[in-house]
Amino acid sequence: MKRIILLIATNVAIMIVLSIVVSVFGLDRYLTQQGLNLGGLLVFSAVFGFGGAFISLLISKWTAKMAMGVKVIKEPSSEVEHWLVNTVRQQSQTAGIGMPEVGIFDSPDPNAFATGANKNNALVAVSTGLLNNMRRNEVEAVLGHEVSHVANGDMVTLTLIQGVMNTFVFFLARVIGFFVDRVLLKNERGAGIGYMVTVIVAQIVLGILAGMIVAWFSRKREFRADAGGAHLAGTNSMVGALEALRRAVQAPTALPEKMQAFGIRSGPPQGWQKLFMSHPPLEERIAALNNAR
Repeated sequence: MKRIILLIATNVAIMIVLSIVVSVFGLDRYLTQQGLNLGGLLVFSAVFGFGGAFISLLISKWTAKMAMGVKVIKEPSSEVEHWLVNTVRQQSQTAGIGMPEVGIFDSPDPNAFATGANKNNALVAVSTGLLNNMRRNEVEAVLGHEVSHVANGDMVTLTLIQGVMNTFVFFLARVIGFFVDRVLLKNERGAGIGYMVTVIVAQIVLGILAGMIVAWFSRKREFRADAGGAHLAGTNSMVGALEALRRAVQAPTALPEKMQAFGIRSGPPQGWQKLFMSHPPLEERIAALNNAR
């Protein structure tokens, strides 16, 4: 989950910065000065939409290391580190990708993620909670799951989808802003305050809807990564790892009630929150693996 959250959060931050740049340099006013140029607006939206998504991809490894405090294993200094590096090396060779960087981050929650701009320059990181609460064969399955994400090109695929979503968010927000400014508010002197406010509100609302679509696609990719983990480490090990994760999710979080919303784990999502889940329910993932035996 951390992999998707980091990518989406970085993308949102970059899109906000790009929107500010657009306003400061008056590009919106140029597009609406003599009426809305839809062709120019679409090109403009695609450049900024895909630009923001690919910038977030290119800095994804750096962002993950900084945000999660990942310690990259350059020279293994313990038996566990030697085992992690050797396991990822073997799985990477089997999957046909370059050797990723391997790292550990300090967190009591059992978790792991993979990120990187391409298949041969990735990062695979696991939490201390994962190492302390899972058997070796289960950790191996989790590593296989993450290596499969890299081999499947999921980060690039999600970036392309995010770029398409960004493009339409940029485009539709400005079309809506133009309509409100010119048709409802009768402003004829370029992009007025009504346009600016409407664009910001529309971009937020449309961005939320776009996030739902990206999350839906992410859930679909998880089943394929689970199958990859089962191939690299065995179906029983992959099922065991998901069972261990399910027990961890069902366990109460140590955060105070008022702070649980800010934690990475606060129990299973309820109601509308399910629309933003980056992963399918663990029960569905376990059932899919059992049905594929």
